[in-house]
Amino acid sequence: MRVATLRTPVAVALAATLLTGCAQSVDPIERLGKKAAQRVHPHGPSREQPYRHWGLTAPLAPAPKPSSGPPARSAGPGLPPVVDHVRTRDKVVFLTYDHGATARRDPRFTDLVRELRLPVTEFRTPPGPARFTGLPYATQRTEICGHLARPRPRLLRPPDGTYDTTTRRAAADCGISALVLWRASTTTGTLTYARGAHRLTPGDIVRITPTDTTARLLRGIQERGLTVGRLEDYL
Repeated sequence: MRVATLRTPVAVALAATLLTGCAQSVDPIERLGKKAAQRVHPHGPSREQPYRHWGLTAPLAPAPKPSSGPPARSAGPGLPPVVDHVRTRDKVVFLTYDHGATARRDPRFTDLVRELRLPVTEFRTPPGPARFTGLPYATQRTEICGHLARPRPRLLRPPDGTYDTTTRRAAADCGISALVLWRASTTTGTLTYARGAHRLTPGDIVRITPTDTTARLLRGIQERGLTVGRLEDYL
């Protein structure tokens, strides 16, 4: 599956680029790419319990079989929903990255994803305007459809999280099933919240930059009795 910053499905490893986004669902290591996977350090005697290397007190709990409800925000007729949270009883949150290309150049991040088998969602963004808001339908459709890889992604993240009704129309016509925003984000290692409770709750979609904050965030996720799920399995 693929996810996009303007649309792409949620995935298991990351990779994103700049403005509009597409995402994929594959094995965490495969998603990093062959070259990145080859750079991952093999487990040695001191790495038999890799979770300890990343500061975790125990392995991340496996995500349960998805039991999600409808998207948090309903869409208009024929328009894909815009979601920053998944309605679910499962104690999972979803990690998303807007700049996967940068993430893949970070060997520690590559190691973390591989060693913890961490399901993450990557949004690759195509070149183009920094925002879609206010642009004509033809321009937005060209930007969205023109950047999609094969197989086409289902999920899209609008550049900087900005969109309008025209964006949703164009996304729908490009085969996008949902626009993915975020309820929580981190840019300095501290989580900030777009709305609602100032704590992680089941179903939250989290936007992470830079990638070196991931291990710290995982410790907080564990402390709240949560684990990481695969977004594509819920949307």
